[in-house]
Amino acid sequence: MRPPGILNKQPNDIQITAEQLLKDAEIHQTKEIRPPQQRIMDEAELNEYKFRKRILFENRVRRQRNYLGIWVRYAQFEEGLLEFRRARSIYERALEVDMLNVGLWMKYVEMEMRHKFIKHARNIFERSIYLMPRIDQFWFKYSYMEEVLGNYQAAREIFNRWMTWKPEEKAWMAFLKFEERMGERENQRQLMHKYMEAFPKLKIYLKVARFEIKYKNWQNARDIYERTLEELGQEALKEDYFIDFAKFEIRNKEYDRAREIFRFGLKNIPKDQAFQLYQEYLQFEKQFGQKEDIDNIIINKRRIYYREVIAQNAYNYDAWFDLCNLEMTTKDHIRVRDTFEAAIKNIPPGREKRFWRRYIYLWYNYAVYEEQEAQDFERANNIYQRAINQVPHENFTFSKLWIFYAQCLIRQKDIDRFRKVMGTAIGKCPNIKIFQEYIQLELQLANIDRVRTLYTIFVKQFPDNPIPWIKFGEFENDLEEYDRADSIFELALENNQMNMPETVWRAYIDTQIALKNYDKVRELYERLIERSKHVKIWISYAQFEQSINNIPGFRQVMQRGEKSYMGNVDQKEERAILLENWREIELQIGDQDEIKKINDKQPKKVKKRRKVKLSDNDDEDVVFEEYYDFVFPEENPLLKNLDQVRLQALKWKQSQQQ
Repeated sequence: MRPPGILNKQPNDIQITAEQLLKDAEIHQTKEIRPPQQRIMDEAELNEYKFRKRILFENRVRRQRNYLGIWVRYAQFEEGLLEFRRARSIYERALEVDMLNVGLWMKYVEMEMRHKFIKHARNIFERSIYLMPRIDQFWFKYSYMEEVLGNYQAAREIFNRWMTWKPEEKAWMAFLKFEERMGERENQRQLMHKYMEAFPKLKIYLKVARFEIKYKNWQNARDIYERTLEELGQEALKEDYFIDFAKFEIRNKEYDRAREIFRFGLKNIPKDQAFQLYQEYLQFEKQFGQKEDIDNIIINKRRIYYREVIAQNAYNYDAWFDLCNLEMTTKDHIRVRDTFEAAIKNIPPGREKRFWRRYIYLWYNYAVYEEQEAQDFERANNIYQRAINQVPHENFTFSKLWIFYAQCLIRQKDIDRFRKVMGTAIGKCPNIKIFQEYIQLELQLANIDRVRTLYTIFVKQFPDNPIPWIKFGEFENDLEEYDRADSIFELALENNQMNMPETVWRAYIDTQIALKNYDKVRELYERLIERSKHVKIWISYAQFEQSINNIPGFRQVMQRGEKSYMGNVDQKEERAILLENWREIELQIGDQDEIKKINDKQPKKVKKRRKVKLSDNDDEDVVFEEYYDFVFPEENPLLKNLDQVRLQALKWKQSQQQ
């Protein structure tokens, strides 16, 4: 059936709120109907009242037989009338409905205990614990009742019967407290041992040990701790056990035993599960240990941390460095060597040098340790040789590796082997650093002929590099073999494949200046100017003349340089730089006439605009850009009097305004 539609959807003139509805409901609410109170005046009325209530309860229990709350209220009604036989009958009838209801049994027994029917209460307790021996509430109540009555032996017997069912911890603790109240110390000890045998767990063993400690039975407590490890085995390897055992020994001032317990625990417990044990051990050593023992603990802790980091990434060479440095502080050569050997086994996976840069330092540190700390020179040589064999020299090499090996052999005064190693390095992987170090070591040995031979090989190996040529020339110059040095520099200048030949020119010129061979210096500058008229060459040439106090020569060089740039539009900036340096040197000399002349030659920096095409195809797509240009005096004669012209123009403008 469809609901009728709403014909008028307009709001009603009288609006009713929810608050009004609730208030109206409260006003019209009917009060609860209660039966009138009756006063019983005689026994007949009492019997009538009992009869009426019993009929009511009987009807209810008949209708709701399984609802035990009615049975309890019925029994409590009879209890209130002191009709105990009827109350017991009702409880018994209720137990037939649900014999395993704990609450019902407790109500039943509490009634008997309340009215001091002790035998009835015992009977009910016996029946309940027979039916439900796992319900701790019955046992607690039963034993408590006997203890209150002063029947301690019966209470102890109840506890003993209860313990045969191996209840939970609170039951054993209740029995223990009972024996403690009775003052039976031996019974307490036997009970704790039974508890330990019933539940062979670490927690229980520690409780038993603490019980013995409480009553100062030190030997018994120590025996319990020792039995714990023997009987529980792997389960006892927990930090709680070792901490308790060690603290017990510390309390008895057995510090050596406590130290061994700590160490045994740290050795057998996983490190991530022994943090608290470490802290306790550290605290113990701070209080009772020597400085070496404390250092060993700290080192061991750091060692474990580094190994955990390495376990996550075996190629973390920084962690390996830290671990190796840590082991070196212990001065245990075997442990240090094992650590280094484990580290160098982690060879970088790639054949690129960037992967090997950190790794190769493990070999360096290993070899230096063997040489400096362990004083085992043969082992150090062996490490260097292994490192050389490990590096893929066909892809890259490490000059430091060869150099360190050579220096190690020099310190051992094994010259033949040193030369063999350096020769192998030059043959396998010629490197500028290797040549320089080899030459330097031979110089220290004062073997001039071998040094000259090495320089010859050096320049042949790197003919386009200016460094070997310069070093070779300086070497001959230091030996006062000036003709040889000049020949070497001349050969270098004739090499057209030379990279950065200006460095060779600079070195050659500096050498001649040091020898005060000024004519040769001028010759070299003139040859260099023939090759290139760079502004720096003119400035350097002029500074040389000025440094030897040849002022006319200095000015002549500057004039030649300026003349070479005059008329060349593309070299205005070079000319401006030359004139600026000329003026700075003249200011140092202090000749005012020359300063005035050079100031007159200085250009003016002018901002200009020029057209720039954005594209080659479109002639109309043109923009203007600003740039700076240098205007020299000969290009604009009026530029000399520009300041005076501007001043006169300003005066004329002011006169016109007036």
